[in-house]
Amino acid sequence: MALIVQKYGGSSVGSIERIRNVARRVAYHARQGNRMVVVLSAMSGETNRLLGLAKELSDHPDPRELDAVASTGEQVTVGLLAIALQAMGLKAKSYSGGQVRVHTDSAFTKARILDINRGNIERDLDNGVIVVVTGFQGVDKDGNVTTLGRGGSDTSAVALAAALEADECQIYTDVDGVYTTDPRIVHDARRLDTVTFEEMLEMASLGSKVLQIRSVEFAGKYKVKLRVLSSLDDPESNAPGTLITYEENQVMEEAIISGIAYARDEAKISVMGVEDRPGIAYTLLGPVADANIDVDMIVQNIGESGHTDFSFTVNNTEFDKALAVLNREHDAGKFKARTILGDKNICKVSVVGIGMRTHAGIASKAFRALAEEGINIQMISTSEIKISVVIEEKYLELAVRILHKAFELDKAPA
Repeated sequence: MALIVQKYGGSSVGSIERIRNVARRVAYHARQGNRMVVVLSAMSGETNRLLGLAKELSDHPDPRELDAVASTGEQVTVGLLAIALQAMGLKAKSYSGGQVRVHTDSAFTKARILDINRGNIERDLDNGVIVVVTGFQGVDKDGNVTTLGRGGSDTSAVALAAALEADECQIYTDVDGVYTTDPRIVHDARRLDTVTFEEMLEMASLGSKVLQIRSVEFAGKYKVKLRVLSSLDDPESNAPGTLITYEENQVMEEAIISGIAYARDEAKISVMGVEDRPGIAYTLLGPVADANIDVDMIVQNIGESGHTDFSFTVNNTEFDKALAVLNREHDAGKFKARTILGDKNICKVSVVGIGMRTHAGIASKAFRALAEEGINIQMISTSEIKISVVIEEKYLELAVRILHKAFELDKAPA
């Protein structure tokens, strides 16, 4: 008897009919003899609606209260799914993150899971109950409701699968797996049968919306068997989706590059003519980190005449906050600079693949493809298995298409 954790996103539970469809899928797996734990997001658009209500009352609502408001969306969907399953003659019970006791830290709106109490779930599973749990949320040590950040339901599902030692964690979305790139941009993008945790981690961090990065980190750390599937397929079709697995344990596709990822929500900040001295990077980025702002790519030019230019990227939503922090530090005399510039009209495009470890010339091939289309590269970042470039946002779709073609990702590996 397998233990399966399934997660359904907002589009999969966006209406009563879609909730019924999820119930039919869950019932199919339960009637095959599997023990089922189901994790749900809020209905599509509901979290935005709830946060919008809070913003109507205050430009800067208290994060604790924001979490109290935002967490209600998932409570609706789990209750409705439990009712739908009960109407089909199955035993089902819904839980909020607090009722399960998904313990988190107190970083409201960006909380991290510390521990999960398995007791209630295991008792219900032993009694043949389908357990339906809210994604995206937990409680801190003081009993405050916390949320895990946007896309946190994936993390909830993988964390529950790890805690329960599930046989498989299935992430259901509106696509039938992980593709070589976004099919909306490249029509001949190809679904991957398998992808490594390393590649998926890079793709998630670089803008791929299929899975949230923390869910992939959890899965890799605790060796959770993870599969991406479509909630729109017939459950009896046994569609394989994409298996996210370990390079050393699976026969992998012989591809040098697995995919092209992109992120539109990037912004660049440049501190021009800053002092070129030891510790300047910390002087600039320390206060940014203290403000709980994540920094992505960083470039520091070679110093000249005792000065240098320092650039970094942040998420668009944190651009104004990061710029305000730097201007505050500059005005307080913490550092000297000629000027501080910001640019929100950029994007990041990335080439990802474990084959980079053993194949030379990947970077030059990517740079040549972009150069031939007249696309200027503003920043470059690399790792063992990825190359990322920052370019003007208006060139995003063109860059994705030409890189996908340059690496022949439309063709299945030999």
